[in-house]
Amino acid sequence: MDSFRPDAAKLVRVMLADDHAVVREGYRRLLELEPDVRVVGECADGEAARAMLDADRGMADVLVLDLSMPGAGGLAVLRAAAESWPALRVLVFTMHDSPTLVTQALRAGAAGFVTKSSAPQVLVDAVRRVAAGERPVLSPDVASLTTTDPSNLPLAPREFEVFQLLVQGCSLEEVGRRLQLSVKTVANYQTLIRQKLGAATAIELLHVAQRHGLAPASAA
Repeated sequence: MDSFRPDAAKLVRVMLADDHAVVREGYRRLLELEPDVRVVGECADGEAARAMLDADRGMADVLVLDLSMPGAGGLAVLRAAAESWPALRVLVFTMHDSPTLVTQALRAGAAGFVTKSSAPQVLVDAVRRVAAGERPVLSPDVASLTTTDPSNLPLAPREFEVFQLLVQGCSLEEVGRRLQLSVKTVANYQTLIRQKLGAATAIELLHVAQRHGLAPASAA
């Protein structure tokens, strides 16, 4: 990713959503070294991210979003942001580099996807690029991953959110609480997901997740 030259007259306002305080502090300091970037809000979980966006609508240009957060999780926040705050650009910043996860994040409305193994300047440039309207903005380690791979999971964004929580071992009740769905609705999603993926049991669902880099092989 080539270094992006910013418009000096344009201040990029950024919100950070990551459940690790040390990580947030690190990239807040990194971003605020730039004269054209200002961090205007931080939060540590999905519910707080939604509340922050509700309270500060229009305050930020870019949300830098981790996907692995407690509560609703990053994908749910991403989908809610795309539906309710379409002017906000969301840059996913995560430790995960699964092609399937990249595809699902972009489908759900992400403007960019950067891994936490990237060089610091990659994150800075990506923030500027998505603020300027570029999409998709990808870090070099995921830029070569195709989003049209026929082996990609045939799940809609909401189905994928439910699938992720199920393979993490969440009960139907816990999935419903996190995603603000009834247990009956979650059960219906589970049935649909199993049909689409050809998985009759929870173990078979886990194996599908492992094949797509969404769960560690040791989890079985």
